[in-house]
Amino acid sequence: MLDRLMLSAGLLALSAGFAAAQSTPPAVGTQTLMPATHADDNMKEWQVAKTAKVSLPQAISTAEMQGDEKGGRAIDADFEKADSKDPAHYSVKVVYPSGKLVEYGINADTGALYKTENQPIERYFTFLKPANFNEAKTSLKEALAIAEQKAGGGKAYEASVSKDGKAVQYQIKVAGMDKEQTINVGADGKVID
Repeated sequence: MLDRLMLSAGLLALSAGFAAAQSTPPAVGTQTLMPATHADDNMKEWQVAKTAKVSLPQAISTAEMQGDEKGGRAIDADFEKADSKDPAHYSVKVVYPSGKLVEYGINADTGALYKTENQPIERYFTFLKPANFNEAKTSLKEALAIAEQKAGGGKAYEASVSKDGKAVQYQIKVAGMDKEQTINVGADGKVID
């Protein structure tokens, strides 16, 4: 009886040893890498943007909540890959009712504001006026959702604005499974082909 008990204990210890050998424990002191900030340098911008933990609409919401002045609207947003100086981030330009233009850097992995820079509004508004954005029925965030839906899913990672007649028009880049698409959305929220 004692022999069987010792044999069972030995087999149990042996099987536990095999199980431990098959699973590799995490190294002590390691941390999970933030995918967008530590992405492969050979990846294209849209491929890296898909790995960002923070979405473009979230980054725009964060940027629009910044500043002393209320009522700011995002008018431009770009995803930027990490480099030696900056983390992977969204660069979001917000125009305020007073005409002030501010660019906010939002970390694409944490959602934290890490950079603020006042922009000369004249350089940006050679063809658009702040009133054009206030008159638009569709905000940039709404245009992003429309573009993502039109693209059949994916993740919007870049948006710019242009003028179509007297109204704004949004150009949204969406990162899909294996390609990027550009979707144009009018100030009325309709997709422009």
